Amino acid sequence: MVLKSSQLPTLMLKTKPPYRHFDIDSNINNAHPHGTSQSQATSPFSIANLLATKYSRRWSHSPCIQRIVLLVVVCLSIAILARQSLAAVPLKTICRVKGQEENTLHGLGLVVGLKGTGDGGSFLPTIRSMGVALEMMGNPLGNNGLSELKDAKNVALVMVTATVPAAGARQGDKVDCTVHSVGSAKSLAGGTLFLTPLVGPDPQDPRVYALAEGPITLDAPDMSTTGRVHAGCRFEADFFNPFVKDGRITLVLEPAYADFQVAQETAEMINSQMSVQTGGVPVAKALNQLNIEVLIPRQYAEDSVLFVSQLLALPLMNVPIGPRVVINERSGTILIGGDVEIAPVVVTHKNMVIQAGVSPSQFVAMDSQQTQNPTLKSLVDALNALNTPPQDIITIIKGLERDGKLRAQLILQ
Repeated sequence: MVLKSSQLPTLMLKTKPPYRHFDIDSNINNAHPHGTSQSQATSPFSIANLLATKYSRRWSHSPCIQRIVLLVVVCLSIAILARQSLAAVPLKTICRVKGQEENTLHGLGLVVGLKGTGDGGSFLPTIRSMGVALEMMGNPLGNNGLSELKDAKNVALVMVTATVPAAGARQGDKVDCTVHSVGSAKSLAGGTLFLTPLVGPDPQDPRVYALAEGPITLDAPDMSTTGRVHAGCRFEADFFNPFVKDGRITLVLEPAYADFQVAQETAEMINSQMSVQTGGVPVAKALNQLNIEVLIPRQYAEDSVLFVSQLLALPLMNVPIGPRVVINERSGTILIGGDVEIAPVVVTHKNMVIQAGVSPSQFVAMDSQQTQNPTLKSLVDALNALNTPPQDIITIIKGLERDGKLRAQLILQ
Protein backbone atom coordinates (compact mmCIF):
# COMPACT_ATOMS: atom_id res chain seq x y z
CA MET A 1 0.00 0.00 0.00
CA VAL A 2 1.46 3.38 -1.03
CA LEU A 3 0.84 6.22 1.41
CA LYS A 4 0.92 9.85 0.33
CA SER A 5 1.59 12.80 2.59
CA SER A 6 -2.04 13.86 2.23
CA GLN A 7 -3.07 10.47 3.55
CA LEU A 8 -0.95 10.94 6.69
CA PRO A 9 -2.39 14.15 8.20
CA THR A 10 -1.55 13.23 11.76
CA LEU A 11 1.08 11.02 13.34
CA MET A 12 0.76 10.11 16.99
CA LEU A 13 4.21 10.06 18.61
CA LYS A 14 4.05 8.07 21.82
CA THR A 15 6.58 9.78 24.10
CA LYS A 16 5.03 10.76 27.40
CA PRO A 17 1.39 11.09 28.33
CA PRO A 18 -0.47 12.95 27.04
CA TYR A 19 0.23 11.83 23.49
CA ARG A 20 1.47 14.51 21.10
CA HIS A 21 -0.01 14.95 17.64
CA PHE A 22 2.19 16.00 14.73
CA ASP A 23 0.51 17.35 11.60
CA ILE A 24 2.92 16.83 8.69
CA ASP A 25 1.24 19.21 6.26
CA SER A 26 0.83 22.13 8.66
CA ASN A 27 4.30 21.83 10.16
CA ILE A 28 5.95 21.59 6.76
CA ASN A 29 4.06 24.57 5.40
CA ASN A 30 5.21 26.65 8.36
CA ALA A 31 8.72 25.28 8.49
CA HIS A 32 10.35 25.91 5.16
CA PRO A 33 12.08 29.29 4.90
CA HIS A 34 11.33 32.01 2.38
CA GLY A 35 12.71 31.12 -1.05
CA THR A 36 12.46 27.34 -0.58
CA SER A 37 10.06 25.72 -3.02
CA GLN A 38 7.17 23.59 -1.85
CA SER A 39 8.56 20.55 -3.70
CA GLN A 40 11.89 20.92 -1.89
CA ALA A 41 10.22 21.36 1.49
CA THR A 42 7.99 18.33 0.99
CA SER A 43 10.73 15.97 -0.10
CA PRO A 44 11.22 12.88 2.10
CA PHE A 45 14.63 14.13 3.24
CA SER A 46 13.23 17.55 4.21
CA ILE A 47 10.52 15.84 6.25
CA ALA A 48 13.08 13.63 7.96
CA ASN A 49 15.23 16.68 8.74
CA LEU A 50 12.21 18.51 10.13
CA LEU A 51 11.25 15.62 12.36
CA ALA A 52 14.80 15.16 13.57
CA THR A 53 15.13 18.88 14.36
CA LYS A 54 11.82 19.06 16.20
CA TYR A 55 12.60 16.01 18.32
CA SER A 56 16.37 16.29 18.45
CA ARG A 57 16.45 15.87 22.22
CA ARG A 58 14.60 12.58 22.05
CA TRP A 59 16.07 11.35 18.73
CA SER A 60 19.03 9.54 20.20
CA HIS A 61 17.12 8.22 23.19
CA SER A 62 13.87 7.08 21.59
CA PRO A 63 13.96 4.13 19.16
CA CYS A 64 10.22 4.62 18.68
CA ILE A 65 10.72 8.07 17.12
CA GLN A 66 13.49 6.77 14.91
CA ARG A 67 11.29 3.96 13.60
CA ILE A 68 8.37 6.33 12.93
CA VAL A 69 10.54 8.84 11.07
CA LEU A 70 12.07 6.06 8.99
CA LEU A 71 8.59 4.74 8.15
CA VAL A 72 7.45 8.21 7.05
CA VAL A 73 10.51 8.67 4.82
CA VAL A 74 10.07 5.27 3.16
CA CYS A 75 6.34 5.74 2.52
CA LEU A 76 6.74 9.24 1.11
CA SER A 77 9.68 8.20 -1.07
CA ILE A 78 7.64 5.40 -2.63
CA ALA A 79 4.67 7.71 -3.19
CA ILE A 80 6.74 10.48 -4.79
CA LEU A 81 8.69 8.13 -7.06
CA ALA A 82 5.53 6.34 -8.18
CA ARG A 83 3.78 9.63 -8.91
CA GLN A 84 6.75 10.94 -10.91
CA SER A 85 7.11 7.74 -12.94
CA LEU A 86 3.45 7.71 -13.90
CA ALA A 87 3.03 11.43 -14.45
CA ALA A 88 4.81 11.94 -17.75
CA VAL A 89 6.86 10.41 -20.52
CA PRO A 90 9.89 12.01 -22.18
CA LEU A 91 9.29 13.72 -25.49
CA LYS A 92 11.66 11.35 -27.30
CA THR A 93 9.23 8.45 -26.83
CA ILE A 94 6.72 9.93 -29.29
CA CYS A 95 8.93 11.60 -31.89
CA ARG A 96 12.30 11.64 -33.59
CA VAL A 97 14.52 14.35 -35.02
CA LYS A 98 14.28 14.72 -38.79
CA GLY A 99 17.50 13.53 -40.37
CA GLN A 100 17.85 10.73 -37.84
CA GLU A 101 16.12 8.03 -39.87
CA GLU A 102 17.24 4.78 -41.41
CA ASN A 103 18.53 4.67 -44.98
CA THR A 104 19.04 1.80 -47.39
CA LEU A 105 22.10 1.03 -49.49
CA HIS A 106 21.72 -1.23 -52.50
CA GLY A 107 23.63 -2.87 -55.30
CA LEU A 108 23.65 -5.79 -57.74
CA GLY A 109 26.00 -8.66 -56.97
CA LEU A 110 26.81 -12.27 -57.69
CA VAL A 111 26.49 -15.30 -55.45
CA VAL A 112 29.03 -17.99 -56.26
CA GLY A 113 29.63 -21.52 -55.03
CA LEU A 114 26.10 -22.83 -55.53
CA LYS A 115 25.55 -26.56 -56.09
CA GLY A 116 24.01 -26.34 -59.52
CA THR A 117 21.11 -24.20 -58.26
CA GLY A 118 22.21 -20.95 -59.93
CA ASP A 119 20.68 -19.01 -62.80
CA GLY A 120 22.32 -21.09 -65.52
CA GLY A 121 23.66 -19.98 -68.90
CA SER A 122 20.26 -18.99 -70.28
CA PHE A 123 19.88 -15.94 -67.97
CA LEU A 124 21.89 -13.32 -69.86
CA PRO A 125 22.09 -10.64 -67.11
CA THR A 126 23.99 -13.08 -64.92
CA ILE A 127 26.30 -14.03 -67.78
CA ARG A 128 27.07 -10.38 -68.54
CA SER A 129 27.76 -9.64 -64.88
CA MET A 130 30.11 -12.60 -64.71
CA GLY A 131 31.95 -11.30 -67.77
CA VAL A 132 32.41 -7.85 -66.16
CA ALA A 133 33.59 -9.43 -62.89
CA LEU A 134 36.14 -11.62 -64.66
CA GLU A 135 37.48 -8.64 -66.57
CA MET A 136 37.84 -6.59 -63.36
CA MET A 137 39.74 -9.49 -61.82
CA GLY A 138 42.20 -9.48 -64.73
CA ASN A 139 40.74 -12.47 -66.55
CA PRO A 140 38.77 -11.10 -69.55
CA LEU A 141 36.72 -13.34 -71.80
CA GLY A 142 38.27 -14.81 -74.93
CA ASN A 143 37.17 -14.59 -78.54
CA ASN A 144 33.99 -16.57 -77.92
CA GLY A 145 32.72 -13.91 -75.52
CA LEU A 146 29.79 -14.72 -73.24
CA SER A 147 29.30 -18.14 -74.81
CA GLU A 148 32.20 -19.32 -72.69
CA LEU A 149 29.97 -18.99 -69.61
CA LYS A 150 26.93 -20.83 -70.95
CA ASP A 151 27.43 -23.81 -68.65
CA ALA A 152 27.86 -21.81 -65.44
CA LYS A 153 25.18 -23.10 -63.06
CA ASN A 154 26.78 -22.26 -59.74
CA VAL A 155 26.33 -18.47 -60.00
CA ALA A 156 23.23 -16.34 -59.31
CA LEU A 157 22.53 -12.64 -59.81
CA VAL A 158 21.20 -11.03 -56.60
CA MET A 159 20.02 -7.70 -55.25
CA VAL A 160 21.99 -6.73 -52.14
CA THR A 161 20.56 -4.29 -49.57
CA ALA A 162 21.84 -2.98 -46.24
CA THR A 163 20.17 -0.70 -43.72
CA VAL A 164 22.08 2.28 -42.33
CA PRO A 165 21.11 2.85 -38.64
CA ALA A 166 19.15 5.99 -37.81
CA ALA A 167 22.20 7.46 -36.07
CA GLY A 168 24.33 6.95 -39.18
CA ALA A 169 27.55 4.98 -39.54
CA ARG A 170 31.28 5.60 -39.53
CA GLN A 171 33.89 4.22 -41.88
CA GLY A 172 34.73 0.68 -40.86
CA ASP A 173 31.37 -0.10 -39.22
CA LYS A 174 29.76 -3.40 -40.19
CA VAL A 175 26.07 -4.27 -40.54
CA ASP A 176 24.10 -7.21 -41.89
CA CYS A 177 23.05 -7.24 -45.52
CA THR A 178 20.25 -9.09 -47.29
CA VAL A 179 20.44 -10.80 -50.68
CA HIS A 180 17.50 -11.57 -52.99
CA SER A 181 17.72 -13.59 -56.16
CA VAL A 182 16.65 -11.66 -59.27
CA GLY A 183 17.15 -14.47 -61.79
CA SER A 184 16.09 -18.08 -62.15
CA ALA A 185 18.15 -19.51 -59.29
CA LYS A 186 16.47 -22.29 -57.35
CA SER A 187 18.39 -21.81 -54.11
CA LEU A 188 21.13 -19.67 -52.58
CA ALA A 189 22.01 -22.29 -49.95
CA GLY A 190 25.74 -22.79 -49.55
CA GLY A 191 26.62 -19.75 -51.69
CA THR A 192 28.97 -16.86 -51.00
CA LEU A 193 28.32 -13.26 -51.95
CA PHE A 194 31.03 -11.95 -54.26
CA LEU A 195 32.44 -8.51 -53.41
CA THR A 196 29.62 -6.06 -54.20
CA PRO A 197 29.71 -2.22 -54.09
CA LEU A 198 26.68 -0.57 -52.48
CA VAL A 199 25.49 2.93 -53.32
CA GLY A 200 23.15 5.30 -51.49
CA PRO A 201 19.40 5.84 -51.89
CA ASP A 202 19.91 8.71 -54.36
CA PRO A 203 20.17 7.19 -57.86
CA GLN A 204 21.98 10.33 -59.08
CA ASP A 205 24.79 9.83 -56.57
CA PRO A 206 27.25 7.16 -57.80
CA ARG A 207 29.33 7.27 -54.61
CA VAL A 208 30.09 3.86 -53.11
CA TYR A 209 29.37 3.91 -49.39
CA ALA A 210 29.98 0.25 -48.54
CA LEU A 211 31.22 -3.11 -49.83
CA ALA A 212 29.39 -6.35 -49.13
CA GLU A 213 30.66 -9.94 -49.23
CA GLY A 214 30.54 -13.17 -47.25
CA PRO A 215 28.78 -16.53 -46.82
CA ILE A 216 25.02 -16.56 -47.10
CA THR A 217 22.70 -17.84 -44.38
CA LEU A 218 19.08 -18.63 -45.21
CA ASP A 219 16.50 -17.10 -42.86
CA ALA A 220 14.01 -19.90 -43.54
CA PRO A 221 14.31 -23.22 -45.42
CA ASP A 222 11.17 -22.47 -47.44
CA MET A 223 12.63 -19.13 -48.62
CA SER A 224 15.72 -20.47 -50.34
CA THR A 225 16.15 -17.52 -52.73
CA THR A 226 16.51 -14.97 -49.93
CA GLY A 227 19.40 -14.93 -47.50
CA ARG A 228 21.48 -12.82 -45.17
CA VAL A 229 25.19 -12.13 -44.72
CA HIS A 230 25.97 -11.50 -41.06
CA ALA A 231 28.12 -8.34 -40.67
CA GLY A 232 28.82 -8.64 -44.38
CA CYS A 233 28.48 -4.94 -45.21
CA ARG A 234 31.50 -2.78 -44.36
CA PHE A 235 31.22 1.00 -44.69
CA GLU A 236 33.93 2.64 -46.74
CA ALA A 237 32.71 6.18 -46.03
CA ASP A 238 30.90 8.01 -43.26
CA PHE A 239 27.13 8.17 -43.66
CA PHE A 240 25.40 10.92 -41.70
CA ASN A 241 22.35 13.09 -42.26
CA PRO A 242 22.39 16.67 -40.89
CA PHE A 243 19.65 17.37 -38.35
CA VAL A 244 20.01 21.18 -38.17
CA LYS A 245 18.88 23.35 -41.09
CA ASP A 246 18.85 27.14 -41.01
CA GLY A 247 19.17 27.13 -37.23
CA ARG A 248 16.12 24.91 -36.80
CA ILE A 249 15.35 21.28 -36.14
CA THR A 250 12.20 19.41 -37.05
CA LEU A 251 10.55 16.89 -34.75
CA VAL A 252 8.67 14.13 -36.55
CA LEU A 253 5.91 12.42 -34.57
CA GLU A 254 5.84 8.64 -34.67
CA PRO A 255 3.00 7.21 -36.80
CA ALA A 256 1.05 6.14 -33.72
CA TYR A 257 0.97 9.77 -32.47
CA ALA A 258 0.62 11.64 -35.77
CA ASP A 259 -2.34 13.88 -34.97
CA PHE A 260 -3.10 17.62 -35.13
CA GLN A 261 -3.99 17.76 -31.44
CA VAL A 262 -0.83 15.94 -30.37
CA ALA A 263 1.34 18.16 -32.56
CA GLN A 264 -0.20 21.38 -31.21
CA GLU A 265 -0.03 20.28 -27.57
CA THR A 266 3.59 19.19 -28.02
CA ALA A 267 4.54 22.59 -29.47
CA GLU A 268 2.79 24.38 -26.61
CA MET A 269 4.53 22.17 -24.06
CA ILE A 270 7.95 22.96 -25.56
CA ASN A 271 7.26 26.70 -25.52
CA SER A 272 6.05 26.53 -21.93
CA GLN A 273 8.85 24.44 -20.47
CA MET A 274 11.64 26.24 -22.33
CA SER A 275 10.38 29.76 -21.65
CA VAL A 276 13.27 30.43 -19.25
CA GLN A 277 15.93 29.53 -21.81
CA THR A 278 14.19 31.47 -24.58
CA GLY A 279 13.12 34.51 -22.57
CA GLY A 280 9.47 33.73 -23.17
CA VAL A 281 9.81 33.81 -26.96
CA PRO A 282 7.99 30.84 -28.62
CA VAL A 283 10.43 28.57 -30.43
CA ALA A 284 8.19 25.64 -31.41
CA LYS A 285 5.49 25.63 -34.06
CA ALA A 286 3.36 22.73 -35.30
CA LEU A 287 3.58 22.70 -39.10
CA ASN A 288 1.06 19.90 -39.56
CA GLN A 289 -0.11 16.74 -37.81
CA LEU A 290 3.33 15.17 -38.25
CA ASN A 291 6.05 17.84 -38.05
CA ILE A 292 6.98 20.34 -35.35
CA GLU A 293 9.61 22.96 -36.17
CA VAL A 294 11.80 24.17 -33.29
CA LEU A 295 14.11 27.20 -33.46
CA ILE A 296 17.44 26.67 -31.69
CA PRO A 297 17.92 29.48 -29.12
CA ARG A 298 20.88 31.80 -29.55
CA GLN A 299 22.76 30.45 -26.53
CA TYR A 300 22.67 26.94 -28.06
CA ALA A 301 23.77 27.99 -31.54
CA GLU A 302 27.21 26.44 -31.07
CA ASP A 303 26.00 23.41 -29.13
CA SER A 304 22.95 22.07 -30.91
CA VAL A 305 23.51 18.57 -29.49
CA LEU A 306 23.02 19.86 -25.93
CA PHE A 307 19.82 21.63 -26.97
CA VAL A 308 18.40 18.52 -28.67
CA SER A 309 19.25 16.33 -25.67
CA GLN A 310 17.46 18.71 -23.31
CA LEU A 311 14.55 19.08 -25.70
CA LEU A 312 13.94 15.34 -26.07
CA ALA A 313 14.08 14.88 -22.30
CA LEU A 314 11.17 17.26 -21.65
CA PRO A 315 8.27 15.52 -19.86
CA LEU A 316 5.07 15.23 -21.85
CA MET A 317 1.78 14.84 -19.99
CA ASN A 318 -1.26 12.84 -21.10
CA VAL A 319 -0.50 12.22 -24.76
CA PRO A 320 -3.84 11.70 -26.55
CA ILE A 321 -3.97 8.91 -29.09
CA GLY A 322 -6.94 7.85 -31.14
CA PRO A 323 -8.22 4.29 -31.58
CA ARG A 324 -6.22 2.11 -33.94
CA VAL A 325 -6.42 -1.34 -35.46
CA VAL A 326 -3.13 -2.93 -36.52
CA ILE A 327 -3.24 -5.95 -38.83
CA ASN A 328 -0.35 -8.15 -39.92
CA GLU A 329 -1.75 -9.93 -42.96
CA ARG A 330 1.16 -12.35 -43.24
CA SER A 331 0.78 -13.78 -39.72
CA GLY A 332 -2.98 -13.14 -39.38
CA THR A 333 -2.49 -11.03 -36.24
CA ILE A 334 -5.09 -8.40 -35.33
CA LEU A 335 -4.39 -5.79 -32.61
CA ILE A 336 -7.35 -3.67 -31.48
CA GLY A 337 -6.40 -0.62 -29.43
CA GLY A 338 -9.05 0.66 -27.04
CA ASP A 339 -12.81 0.36 -27.48
CA VAL A 340 -12.92 0.63 -31.25
CA GLU A 341 -16.49 1.21 -32.40
CA ILE A 342 -18.13 0.33 -35.68
CA ALA A 343 -21.24 1.83 -37.19
CA PRO A 344 -24.41 -0.31 -37.41
CA VAL A 345 -23.76 -2.75 -40.20
CA VAL A 346 -24.82 -6.10 -41.61
CA VAL A 347 -21.90 -8.38 -42.47
CA THR A 348 -22.48 -11.11 -45.04
CA HIS A 349 -19.48 -13.29 -45.72
CA LYS A 350 -19.66 -16.70 -47.41
CA ASN A 351 -22.39 -18.57 -45.48
CA MET A 352 -22.43 -16.16 -42.50
CA VAL A 353 -24.72 -13.24 -41.74
CA ILE A 354 -23.93 -11.05 -38.73
CA GLN A 355 -25.98 -7.98 -37.91
CA ALA A 356 -24.40 -5.39 -35.64
CA GLY A 357 -26.35 -2.58 -34.01
CA VAL A 358 -29.79 -3.29 -35.49
CA SER A 359 -32.09 -6.03 -34.11
CA PRO A 360 -29.39 -8.59 -33.42
CA SER A 361 -31.81 -11.17 -32.05
CA GLN A 362 -32.34 -12.81 -35.44
CA PHE A 363 -28.64 -13.32 -36.00
CA VAL A 364 -25.50 -13.85 -33.90
CA ALA A 365 -25.75 -11.62 -30.84
CA MET A 366 -23.19 -8.86 -30.47
CA ASP A 367 -23.71 -7.24 -27.04
CA SER A 368 -27.18 -7.84 -25.61
CA GLN A 369 -26.83 -4.98 -23.08
CA GLN A 370 -25.15 -2.56 -25.46
CA THR A 371 -26.82 0.81 -25.89
CA GLN A 372 -24.14 2.54 -27.97
CA ASN A 373 -22.56 1.54 -31.24
CA PRO A 374 -21.24 -2.01 -31.39
CA THR A 375 -17.52 -2.51 -30.92
CA LEU A 376 -15.09 -4.19 -33.25
CA LYS A 377 -14.12 -6.58 -30.47
CA SER A 378 -17.70 -7.81 -30.27
CA LEU A 379 -17.74 -8.42 -34.01
CA VAL A 380 -14.42 -10.29 -33.88
CA ASP A 381 -15.67 -12.36 -30.93
CA ALA A 382 -18.80 -13.27 -32.89
CA LEU A 383 -16.71 -14.27 -35.90
CA ASN A 384 -14.39 -16.34 -33.74
CA ALA A 385 -17.41 -18.07 -32.24
CA LEU A 386 -18.28 -19.18 -35.78
CA ASN A 387 -14.70 -20.47 -36.30
CA THR A 388 -14.04 -17.86 -38.97
CA PRO A 389 -10.46 -18.05 -40.32
CA PRO A 390 -8.21 -15.06 -39.44
CA GLN A 391 -7.80 -14.10 -43.09
CA ASP A 392 -11.59 -13.87 -43.48
CA ILE A 393 -11.79 -11.65 -40.37
CA ILE A 394 -9.09 -9.40 -41.82
CA THR A 395 -11.03 -9.17 -45.09
CA ILE A 396 -14.17 -8.13 -43.19
CA ILE A 397 -12.29 -5.46 -41.18
CA LYS A 398 -10.77 -4.05 -44.36
CA GLY A 399 -14.25 -3.94 -45.89
CA LEU A 400 -15.57 -2.03 -42.88
CA GLU A 401 -12.77 0.49 -43.24
CA ARG A 402 -13.41 0.99 -46.97
CA ASP A 403 -17.13 1.49 -46.29
CA GLY A 404 -16.47 4.05 -43.56
CA LYS A 405 -17.95 1.83 -40.83
CA LEU A 406 -14.71 1.42 -38.86
CA ARG A 407 -14.25 4.32 -36.45
CA ALA A 408 -10.52 3.92 -36.02
CA GLN A 409 -7.31 4.15 -38.02
CA LEU A 410 -6.46 0.92 -39.83
CA ILE A 411 -2.74 0.14 -40.08
CA LEU A 412 -1.72 -2.75 -42.35
CA GLN A 413 1.70 -4.33 -41.93
